[in-house]
Amino acid sequence: MRTFLVNLARRPDRLAAMTAQLERLGIGFERFDAVDAHSTPREVLDAPFAAGGPLGPLSPGDKGCTLSHLHLWRRIAEGPDAFAAVLEDDILLSDSAPEFLLSSEWIPQGVGLVKPERYGDENQLIVIGKPRLSVKGRVLAPLLSRHTGTGGYIISRETAARLAGQPGKIALPVDHLMFNPNNSPVFHWLKPWQLLPAILDQREEVGGATDINRTRQATRPRGLALVKRQLRRNYYDLRLVPRQVAQVLFGQARVVKIPIV
Repeated sequence: MRTFLVNLARRPDRLAAMTAQLERLGIGFERFDAVDAHSTPREVLDAPFAAGGPLGPLSPGDKGCTLSHLHLWRRIAEGPDAFAAVLEDDILLSDSAPEFLLSSEWIPQGVGLVKPERYGDENQLIVIGKPRLSVKGRVLAPLLSRHTGTGGYIISRETAARLAGQPGKIALPVDHLMFNPNNSPVFHWLKPWQLLPAILDQREEVGGATDINRTRQATRPRGLALVKRQLRRNYYDLRLVPRQVAQVLFGQARVVKIPIV
């Protein structure tokens, strides 16, 4: 299984930090050139995206990040490997990461997308469903609730091809598109699985503050537009809660924290 590292050309510092970490763990990788929102012509950056969506208009940084993953999905779809690991350049990997990134033999048949990442702090809660499979001493289970972040994931060639070929304009940042059932139009067929404990998370001490946040602040709405955006986000965040509560009450799902080991 090939590992791709998404990295901006103007961030050799992040590349150096990730190279040292991956070499220490014995994980070979291929650098994949990320789309730079600062240097990409605006008409090119905007072309694949809708003017608005469940979270409002995407910032230039979110568009660049999403396009980077889109281009990489196309690369994976055309490649020879059944699965590929995708890593962003600001993550911290656990020492057990090689067990899961050097081979895809542990991935059960029918699973096309695995999230081995914990996004957020150590108290982050998610909802997982059944079946809950034992894989290399860990749990692999369907992800049923929002758990965003694309610091690291494992994707099949077929899933990458389907994501890359989705019709219409993109209306969500890549992490919500892949890992947020509240608002993603493709989550129902992506059916991502969560690895517990996780093997990686995003850390500022690895890559420094993300450039995306600066573009989000620059495009942040004000006044009534901000209120409308927040109400829209609250609606999407809450609309699946009744179903998730019912799944937990009837034993079809479980609420868990996400440790990293």
